[in-house]
Amino acid sequence: MEVPWRRPHAIRMCVCVTLFLLITAANSFYLPGDDPQDFLKGDLLNVKVNKLTSVKTQLPYSYYALRYCRPEKIVDSAENLGEVLRGDRIENSPYVFKMREPQMCNVVCRIVLNAKDAKEFKEKIDDAYRVNMNLDNLPLVVPYKRPNSNSLVYQHGFDVGFKGGYAGKPEEKYFINNHLTFTVKYHKDEENDAARIVGFEVKPFSVKHEGKWDDKIRLTTCDPHAKRSVTTSESPQEVEDKKEIIFTYDVEFQESEVKWASRWDTYLYMADDQTHWFSIVNSLMIVLFLSGMVAMIVMQTLYRDISKYNQLETQEEAQEETGWKLVHGDVFRPPSNSDLLCVYVGTGVQFSGMILVTMIIAALVFLSPSNRGGLMTAMLLLWVFMGLFAGYASACLYKMFKGTEWKKISLQTAFMFSGILSAVFFILNALIWGEKSSRAVPFGTMFALVLLWFGISVPLVFVGSYVGFKKPAMESPVKTNKVPRQIPEQAWYMNPVFFILIGGILPFGAVFTELYFIPTSIWLHQFYYIFGFLFLVFLILIVTCAEISIVLCYFQLCSEDYLWWWRSYLTSGSSALYLFLYAAFCFFTRLNITKPVSGILYFGYMLIGSYAFFLLTGTIGFYACFWFTRLIYSSVKID
Repeated sequence: MEVPWRRPHAIRMCVCVTLFLLITAANSFYLPGDDPQDFLKGDLLNVKVNKLTSVKTQLPYSYYALRYCRPEKIVDSAENLGEVLRGDRIENSPYVFKMREPQMCNVVCRIVLNAKDAKEFKEKIDDAYRVNMNLDNLPLVVPYKRPNSNSLVYQHGFDVGFKGGYAGKPEEKYFINNHLTFTVKYHKDEENDAARIVGFEVKPFSVKHEGKWDDKIRLTTCDPHAKRSVTTSESPQEVEDKKEIIFTYDVEFQESEVKWASRWDTYLYMADDQTHWFSIVNSLMIVLFLSGMVAMIVMQTLYRDISKYNQLETQEEAQEETGWKLVHGDVFRPPSNSDLLCVYVGTGVQFSGMILVTMIIAALVFLSPSNRGGLMTAMLLLWVFMGLFAGYASACLYKMFKGTEWKKISLQTAFMFSGILSAVFFILNALIWGEKSSRAVPFGTMFALVLLWFGISVPLVFVGSYVGFKKPAMESPVKTNKVPRQIPEQAWYMNPVFFILIGGILPFGAVFTELYFIPTSIWLHQFYYIFGFLFLVFLILIVTCAEISIVLCYFQLCSEDYLWWWRSYLTSGSSALYLFLYAAFCFFTRLNITKPVSGILYFGYMLIGSYAFFLLTGTIGFYACFWFTRLIYSSVKID
């Protein structure tokens, strides 16, 4: 018997489409070490400003949403789709350096706050907003010493300001960081005078500048002629209505031994690496051990059962046997709501393909953190083009269930998950618009997303469904009885709900360690770039989902319960429930989100992520049980 997707021309088609995906998304990929920029002494270095971010609100804002110094003309940098969805707003700034020429107390501008400006600054200070900048595509960081250690840890951006009080006065005041001491680290070429930027750091200060403001600006608090620089915030600049604020900066250049190709190491290894790596390895070893035990038990049990069944000589002996062989006439009976199962399986194939290809590309270092938004753009494009495989998988399963309306199943596959995702996304985006955040997706980007969905993804789903439906239907290894067999009363531990919830624990445990770090990188605005280990965890997740689903499916069939179709999907898919519960636990214990809108955004995004995880793990478990049942029932003699 020939399985449709194993035919050579079908495989060739899949390979060609996959190559096309990679070529199409190539603009989002970046090879580290490619296109370094050399700077000679005196070359201009233009600092770009990015969004204001806060771990309390999760609502980014444009840098110029506050009354900061502005250049003569604000120019937006070109952004890819992923950057727009992340809320990045990269613009030029009045901060301009000259390569390897230090500057001291350079005055940027002088402003006088009005009541509205002061209120906005105070709100951002209350919400712990941080200012993000870039130089030569490197983000600005603030170095801190680790507790009980001499090593440094780097935090992205600097605080807008802080709250405090004057000595002897209980009233709390707001102060702004208006003086920045930049440090630009560079690696010099030994053969010529050119240098490459390998680090961009800052130390922010709040200082109430004093001095004369005329044709020749002369500040007494910060004077390059007297070599007097700002080193403390002992006399900070207060934020109040009608208060004058003078923005200044210093810049110094330090030669570094770090080469350009390694300059991102500072940003990618900011956490406790030893703890992180040990936890991942420990988790992998435990899961591998459990998976080996499960596989050994299953293989030994099945080998004994199949040998015993094949040695039965009479029909009477066969009828006296109990177990999974007795339900051979019902095990391949189409389940209830089979159309919905086909849709979920097809969508799961689409999501699994997207994750797998993204993991491979990222693990091979084809996606660089310097390409902001590149990962999200690649995932979005891969999701769109993987619609071809979604349609193919759902149509093949639908035809096996004797379905005839392939167009209906194509529509459902194209709109089920994407429709739910779009509805939640539009609601969340409306809330973000109400907060006037830069994360609100503009109408142009929204139109591009709709065009990708309806113009590319939906047609590809129909193409895949058409190809899949034209293939010969998969035949069951045994015939299905006309009259369904009565399922005997089951033990309490075979209860479907209990069985399903138990099955989701092990897959969730396989990714638990990474779930500790990934939310931190997302919600606390840190880099996560250990895709090699993440890919290994993903492979372990696949093995775990497959084996736990097979084991529980085997126990179910042994109890003469042949309704395995949906249960195989829900068994491993239930791990998504634990994922969502863990996200709720993190919200109340690890995060410091204060605004109700921000809480809604958090749970909205985690709901989408948990739903996608359900599709991923459920589809893996389903196909594992599908292969398993076909294998065992084609291996025994059926009279």
